[in-house]
Amino acid sequence: MNPVQRGKLAIAAAAIGVGLLSVTGCGFVNAQQTTHQYSASDGIKADLGKLQLRNMLIVASGEKESGRVIGAVFNQSDSDATLTISGADGAQTEIPVKAKSETYLNEQSDAAVLSTAGAAPGGLAKVTVRSGSDSAQINIPVVNGTLPEYKKYLPSSSATPSPSGSATPSTTATSTESAAAGH
Repeated sequence: MNPVQRGKLAIAAAAIGVGLLSVTGCGFVNAQQTTHQYSASDGIKADLGKLQLRNMLIVASGEKESGRVIGAVFNQSDSDATLTISGADGAQTEIPVKAKSETYLNEQSDAAVLSTAGAAPGGLAKVTVRSGSDSAQINIPVVNGTLPEYKKYLPSSSATPSPSGSATPSTTATSTESAAAGH
């Protein structure tokens, strides 16, 4: 191979190397979106000790109106737990969750209703969540009945919620889940 051919080969190799670096450099410079965990829903997620709150939100027609809490609460402990949600103006609701089980706050459960939503729809209601000695302040999104999937959760205006509502735990655990939990 003569010196001219070697020079052309070196230039070609350098060009290919630069091209490959520019293609693979995107992952180095930009963060990968799939490595970031986030709530891919309208609600939020939060962890409180052995309780996991998922897709939590409040459905209300206004800030000073009653608001229904919807979402799911998972209990990973060996003991039954009660999640207490306290909001604006003394509004409070309690949600019992059986050990190694979950409670879905939906149309099949008793409504977990706060007497005051604490924020206008589109905003975030600042609430305190408590279970046993664990406590945290979180911001829960408030939505209204504009979207059809949330309309059925709007507390009726004729019903006056008590300061402390409750929801019933889910009994949908399969025998496989019960066996895995040691029941």
